[in-house]
Amino acid sequence: MTVDAGGATSADSARDVGVVIVAGGASTRAGGGELKQLRWVAGKPMLLHSLQSFMARRDVISVVCVLPHKYAGDPPPWIFQCDVDRLMIAPGGKTRTESVASGLDDLPDEASIVLVHDAARPLVDDATIDRVVQHVRTGEPAIAALPMTDTLKEVDQSHRIVRTLERALLWRAQTPQGFPREVIVRAHREAAAARISATDDAALCERLGISVAVVRGSERAIKITEEEDFARVEAIARSDE
Repeated sequence: MTVDAGGATSADSARDVGVVIVAGGASTRAGGGELKQLRWVAGKPMLLHSLQSFMARRDVISVVCVLPHKYAGDPPPWIFQCDVDRLMIAPGGKTRTESVASGLDDLPDEASIVLVHDAARPLVDDATIDRVVQHVRTGEPAIAALPMTDTLKEVDQSHRIVRTLERALLWRAQTPQGFPREVIVRAHREAAAARISATDDAALCERLGISVAVVRGSERAIKITEEEDFARVEAIARSDE
């Protein structure tokens, strides 16, 4: 159980948060032939880490897990180690945006706050989730993110430096990303009408001129993309023991 600056705990919150966990990708860059979201890392299947993290929260009314079509109809049995009364399985789409939209359709009406999380970030911590939810409760979308610490260079197609970017204004986006329900539904509805896809849901709000805040994320919440990222997550998990 976590406590915010005002002394409130996640257990004190209303049960009004719906979660869409995106696990519908083909995960071709991770290699190995097996879907990365189903591979074991840090003691359990990658997807199960996120499922259990969100299911442990008292403010979560439902978690929709978006899986590739092949697995949506016949999910792996370990997925049901979670609270099945709050679990829904939805089929993924051709793009990440379509997959999130599929998950949104299955959220109950009582979910007035929506969190979208990538299964590829298995070590998301409850404090980060709290910060996102607390900000969304003010009425404004928010995403977990980290400020850049490296010097960033923009280069041309010949890999020659064009300019140095001001890193103080740049943040690395993470998940979860949180939204008032009506905001994210509208953003996806208008994206579908315009046939637009994006790499994250905040971008769909940005194109509509909707303000999105960043809240502090976590260095633990790295995204597993390449094969070597599995070892990085294992190392982080071991350091927590």
